[in-house]
Amino acid sequence: MKKRWLAIIAAFSFFIGAGGTYTGIKWLDSRDQDRPETKEENDTSMISAHLEKVEQVYRLIQEAYVEKVESEQLVQGAIQGMIGTLKDPYSVYMDKETAEQFNEHLDSSFEGIGAQVTIENGKLVIVAPIKNTPAEKVGLKPRDQIIKINGESIEGLDLYEATNKIRGEKGTVVTLDIIRKGTSKPFQVEITREEVPILTVFSEIKESDGKKIGYLEITSFSEGTARDFRKELAKLEEKKIKGLVIDVRGNPGGMLSSVEEILQQLVTDKKPYIQIEERNGNKSPYFSSLKQRKPYPITVLIDEGSASASEILAGALNEVEGYHLVGVRTFGKGTVQQAIPLEDGSNVKLTMFKWLTPEGNWIHDKGIEPTIEVAQPEYYYAHSLNVEKQLVRDMNSEEVKIAQQLLAGLGYGPGRTDGYFDGQTERAVKAFQSVEKIPVTGKIDPKTAARLEAAIMKRIEDERNDLQLQVSLKALK
Repeated sequence: MKKRWLAIIAAFSFFIGAGGTYTGIKWLDSRDQDRPETKEENDTSMISAHLEKVEQVYRLIQEAYVEKVESEQLVQGAIQGMIGTLKDPYSVYMDKETAEQFNEHLDSSFEGIGAQVTIENGKLVIVAPIKNTPAEKVGLKPRDQIIKINGESIEGLDLYEATNKIRGEKGTVVTLDIIRKGTSKPFQVEITREEVPILTVFSEIKESDGKKIGYLEITSFSEGTARDFRKELAKLEEKKIKGLVIDVRGNPGGMLSSVEEILQQLVTDKKPYIQIEERNGNKSPYFSSLKQRKPYPITVLIDEGSASASEILAGALNEVEGYHLVGVRTFGKGTVQQAIPLEDGSNVKLTMFKWLTPEGNWIHDKGIEPTIEVAQPEYYYAHSLNVEKQLVRDMNSEEVKIAQQLLAGLGYGPGRTDGYFDGQTERAVKAFQSVEKIPVTGKIDPKTAARLEAAIMKRIEDERNDLQLQVSLKALK
């Protein structure tokens, strides 16, 4: 008889877009010799008995249902139903077309908005926008919840159905309805899709207390990330850096092979940099061969958008070498999926393992806590100010609340930030308009709103206001 055995390919990957870990696997056929019946064969007989019930329902629908139903639709529905009972957002069935798109996401570029999403407690949640993409430019943030895509509810959609609706050809527009923590009602953003290149490593020299500090930002872990990291780190080391900051804020993950290669450059062999746990509890530790750590200190910048491979990196650097983690608690993604190809080109992406930190901690749904907790200023988290009609004194609205947050972030002192447009808010608006040399009306029209947003973006882009970065530089000792 025939048996199918799993042959696990060593390279682990993280699906860009889903925030989930997966490993590639292939199926091999082998022929058994005659031998006594085993427990596995008994299990096979039991499976066959259960599938007879499925076949009965299949035939019943095919022969007796009031309308004709395509057999492919029933088969896909049965598979999706089985996976749905797992209540695991990272285990998904993909038809042939979706599976092809899944593989396209691992290329060097794709067309879309540039945001990684996942399903968390039944909600479609943004893990993080990719750096310099349409999603980042319109102000989408980690943990934003998408409730509608082009006016249609996402209820009932699985992760890949939702992702496919968001993605699309360059130049086309997608409208998302968003719920953000701290806001009382949803808001809407229109995003023009673009080609999103995956440029993953950015480096520069920063000065701190008269010392040269290397700075490496990793935006995701793709095929060339480890190579680029090695190259950029070598350039920094040639300049005699006295410390290194690795920034994985907003980094939703990528290929484990990439983060593995990076860790092998940074952590020693005294502890495993990761452990993989099977369903039976067996753990496989993976070690670096490095004997001596870097001659300079390292800090890692993390936030709520740091997920999967980013958490592996942060956990290893902290638990193996004791390096500081600066920022806020990470996303919390600690399971591993395998994409299993089926004969017709479709596949099943199934959760099959847990990954653990060097000390055996499972961070799933918990995240990794920073060793130095630092939150960014409130205005970093304010969303776009969309003003269709001008905001005036005695109005009470979400738009007024956003405007007050922006004014407060710029130092204009609106007094209150609860959404009520009082006299103090009006005076703050007049002061802002005066400085910006636009008509001083005390009212927030579209031009004033645009200037407010531009002023805040300028402040955010000034790294002197990046509290997390400044603390990470000071923490290098």
